Amino acid sequence: MVGARGPSCLARATPPDGVGGSRWGYFLRAETMHSFYTYLEQNPRSPFAPPEPRFHEMSHGQSFLTMLRDRFTRPGLYVLDEPESALSFSGCLALVALLGELTARGDTQVVVATHSPIVAAYPGATILEVGEWGLREVPYEQLQLVDHWRRFLARPDRYLGDD
Repeated sequence: MVGARGPSCLARATPPDGVGGSRWGYFLRAETMHSFYTYLEQNPRSPFAPPEPRFHEMSHGQSFLTMLRDRFTRPGLYVLDEPESALSFSGCLALVALLGELTARGDTQVVVATHSPIVAAYPGATILEVGEWGLREVPYEQLQLVDHWRRFLARPDRYLGDD
């Protein structure tokens, strides 16, 4: 696996699944992206490859989506830890579209840990919810995060104390 590596050992503990699974993949954490962009800019792919995008000249969300579009091109396993932390509403929609393009080929697995109801709404996703009960598979409509967001958007005053 290559990519931004932090203190988590998840990147080493989650090999691609299946016979002949690719040995290529990424494990991304939002809090390590700045140093990863610096690494990419200081270590170009090759003299014959196009130049690296200028990640540090973009917003956090723009650089994150650009990196995904630029690097997530090979079959493999991609593990994303809260990718929405860098993204706006429209950025989350762009992420879902990008993941759709990536997985449509059938040779790629994507695992996403998210608190975003937009990202969790990825069509056809197997959703596992973690809570006091442990880990369980749950339909999107029954996710606690979806319920909480719906209730907040319906009545923000109940959450913010503006009676």
